[in-house]
Amino acid sequence: MSELRASNVEQRVDSRVIKVRNLDNAFNGFYVHQNLDLDVYRGDILGVVGGSGTGKSVLLRSIVGLRKPTAGTVEVLGKSMLNLDGRERTELGRNLGVLFQSGALYSSLTVVENVAFPLIEQLSMSRQEAEHIARLKILLVGLPLSAASKYPSELSGGMVKRASLARALALDPQILFLDEPTAGLDPVGAAQFDQLMLTLRDALGLTMFLVTHDLDTLYTACSRVAVLFDKKVLINDTIDKVSKFDNPWIQEYFNGPRGRAAYTAQTT
Repeated sequence: MSELRASNVEQRVDSRVIKVRNLDNAFNGFYVHQNLDLDVYRGDILGVVGGSGTGKSVLLRSIVGLRKPTAGTVEVLGKSMLNLDGRERTELGRNLGVLFQSGALYSSLTVVENVAFPLIEQLSMSRQEAEHIARLKILLVGLPLSAASKYPSELSGGMVKRASLARALALDPQILFLDEPTAGLDPVGAAQFDQLMLTLRDALGLTMFLVTHDLDTLYTACSRVAVLFDKKVLINDTIDKVSKFDNPWIQEYFNGPRGRAAYTAQTT
């Protein structure tokens, strides 16, 4: 039995795609993170939650290389994000897709041009070939082809999210990072986006790192939940175990009226 348990642990470690150790992030001497550790495993949809100011988006940006941490190490797909040269960073970046909270689409480009842009810039594809692949990605995220010729200002909030997701998937990444993907969506649109994440994870074998405050998303889509509290990851486990963890913030968050409603919706 002990040998089987050790084998399971080794398999879990081997499937780790993100490893964060002793991470510090400070702004003008104020620490948002201090000695933070986090593991993310292949195929997981990890939901990262925490109170205001706990640095959820800062953690995401540190992992994808958009912010250099004050101290600590970040390994993604077995490579140290802090020790890569320009070529290595570009190569690794192709395996990381990012969906920012605002969508961050180029307002002067159509949807298909936005999605094709990384294919042209990073893979030197012809515009014709890149836009062909872009249209496939647009269909993949559930947008009609008629959306391809529209500008971001002509899209609804839900369509902007999906168009941004199509661009994040353009280079066929292994890991997808999403910052508040359901923020600003109506309940129906948010529920549809939750199901889309599950479909893409299963169809493409993606790992997802998801910053969210949406309890419905946590219960519907996330296989694990990491809670940021007191500058660290307090717990990183299944939502059933996290919701039972003895901490006042966790108990108020998961077992308050909204948390109970989200749990009930998923179990009835």
